[in-house]
Amino acid sequence: MYPTVHSGSCAPSTRNLSSLAAVFAGSLTDMEGLFNVHQWVWILGSFLLSASVTWLSIRYAYRRNLVDHPGQRRSHATPTARGGGIGIVLACVAFFVPPLFAVYPGATGAAAAILFGLIIVAAVGWWDDHFGLSALVRVVVHLLAATLLAVALLGSDGLMAVCVFALFTAWSINLHNFMDGIDGLLGTQALFVFVVLGCFGSSYAQPEYALPMWVAAAATLGFLPFNFPRASVFMGDVGSGALGFLIAAAIGLGLDFGLLVPTQALVLVSAFLIDASCTLASRIVRGRRWYSAHREHLYQWLARGMSHPRVVLLYGAWNLLVVAPALLLLECTEDYDAAILGAVYAFGVVVWLYGKRWCRYRVKSRHHA
Repeated sequence: MYPTVHSGSCAPSTRNLSSLAAVFAGSLTDMEGLFNVHQWVWILGSFLLSASVTWLSIRYAYRRNLVDHPGQRRSHATPTARGGGIGIVLACVAFFVPPLFAVYPGATGAAAAILFGLIIVAAVGWWDDHFGLSALVRVVVHLLAATLLAVALLGSDGLMAVCVFALFTAWSINLHNFMDGIDGLLGTQALFVFVVLGCFGSSYAQPEYALPMWVAAAATLGFLPFNFPRASVFMGDVGSGALGFLIAAAIGLGLDFGLLVPTQALVLVSAFLIDASCTLASRIVRGRRWYSAHREHLYQWLARGMSHPRVVLLYGAWNLLVVAPALLLLECTEDYDAAILGAVYAFGVVVWLYGKRWCRYRVKSRHHA
């Protein structure tokens, strides 16, 4: 739908590694030149609305007894309000989606699909937070939102592309829900993803794409002080599922704009995708009920012996030390995309396996002590 601007290589006439790194660094440090006053209003408005609604959601949660209590499958030690992710949802409905209608004149289906999908995914999560909901209903709604998004963004690319992206979106909704189990982990991961995508848009002088990404980052940042380093409210299904959908939508928009290629997208979300996928595969291989609640993700094992901020720091280290360099390499070559992607995921699987083994050994040693 939108003109492709991705160079696909690092020819001297376009970019090289040092210049691209400088552009990304400049996107984060020289914010004054990125947007005009009108655009800053959108970004700051998103932050303030998210923070305000999150603050109000804590009071609402205690009045309605929307409180998660410590338990065998929980990673927290004190009763904590849930549902604070509604602040992110409302901020993105108000500030993330409207600019997209201006980006797609004559093709508003993409913006409408994102708005509709965000609302129904958040609504299902909100209902589940309050009253509980069957897994079948959640899956049907998630697949509906994912399919509409895929058709709107990639319909012209063929049935296979639509099916693959729809499955990716549905998996993104659910895996971000699975990974929202300790203070700050989902919020910091989402913030990293949106900031990187915002940098892509800014570095290629595509403010139409960059502005919604920075708006989503601001909405996430507005929620984080209430959830990290010590949570006074959890995101809840209303927020985690919506963030998973938004991240998939942001990646789909990046593909549509030509700012991303699929290998970059998979590297960008590798921290959560590896943990959730390896955990799911492990449960299936061992004959466990893979769809039931559990505490077998690597981050949950790590949280049994580490503070939540330390676990978040480890996932942040993966993003900064593995994901960021890999993205720069992918930006500078198209000859080794598959090799770079394979190396990132192979290394990630090794880290996951070693991390689980180390955690189990530490738990056994503590029990025998």
